[in-house]
Amino acid sequence: MAINTIEYAKIFTDALDAQLVEGSTTGWMEANAGQVKYQGGDEVKIPKIVLSGMGDYDRDTGFAQGSVTLSYETRKLSQDRGRTFQIDAADVDETNFALVAGNIMGEFQRTKVIPEIDAYRYSRLFAIATEKSRVGTYTPAKDTIFEKLLSDITAIRDVVGDGREIIVTMSAFTANMLDMAKGGSNIIESGEFKQGNAVIKVRSIDGCPIIRVPSLRFKTEYEFLDGVSGGKENGGFNATEGAKDINWIIAVKDVPVAVSKTDVTRIFDPMTNQKANAWKIDYRKYHDIWVMDNATEGLWVSTKE
Repeated sequence: MAINTIEYAKIFTDALDAQLVEGSTTGWMEANAGQVKYQGGDEVKIPKIVLSGMGDYDRDTGFAQGSVTLSYETRKLSQDRGRTFQIDAADVDETNFALVAGNIMGEFQRTKVIPEIDAYRYSRLFAIATEKSRVGTYTPAKDTIFEKLLSDITAIRDVVGDGREIIVTMSAFTANMLDMAKGGSNIIESGEFKQGNAVIKVRSIDGCPIIRVPSLRFKTEYEFLDGVSGGKENGGFNATEGAKDINWIIAVKDVPVAVSKTDVTRIFDPMTNQKANAWKIDYRKYHDIWVMDNATEGLWVSTKE
């Protein structure tokens, strides 16, 4: 019986989307895209609600009339990335295609796609914070790191209140210094953080989960390579020469709105593939991240001096 490439493509797409949410350090940001409308392609529609403020109640005329406006703002997914892979027919047949292809695509996403999406999102949050003057500089030191971090958290809490969950994302280097800082054992606690269907162990400070990020993904600016110039091996991303290290990003949990969509993964068997006697897999990913204009007060980025 011939392999059903359409069915395998659907299975791969669903599995890869779930892997990204659970394996990415920014996967929790995708929960904020629940109300986003996506109908394919590179555009999404994000709901935007505008409400009137309070008014006086009049004993004769009653309530002052208010207004509510619900509109959808169209945003373009600026990141349109992908790759195509071929697996020689001599190396795989119909009986083991699903296992081999699944391992290849899972490894590709784990080692290449997820780090790149994380890096883009963090650098984009830095750019947004810079535009809104929500950036500070600090050189981490064991004697001052607790005071500085708690000060930044308190500044956001002072604006948004205690009722909203705050997430601290921190470079692994800075987090290690936090662990060693004086007084850490009395403030840092262990806990759990749910991301997609995965539950991960985290440390927390003042009730705020700390998500640790490899430092290579946590810089202010990146170059995203086209995968063609310099040969097919020259893909992925690199930090730019002038990129700075990010110490931490503090964000109210529902502030970053991240969207990633795996376009339908296409699979061609060796008889359909016109270029070679090989299985061909096309992978395409749209993604982007936004902070709505009225939500930037819930974002703060600290960079290394």
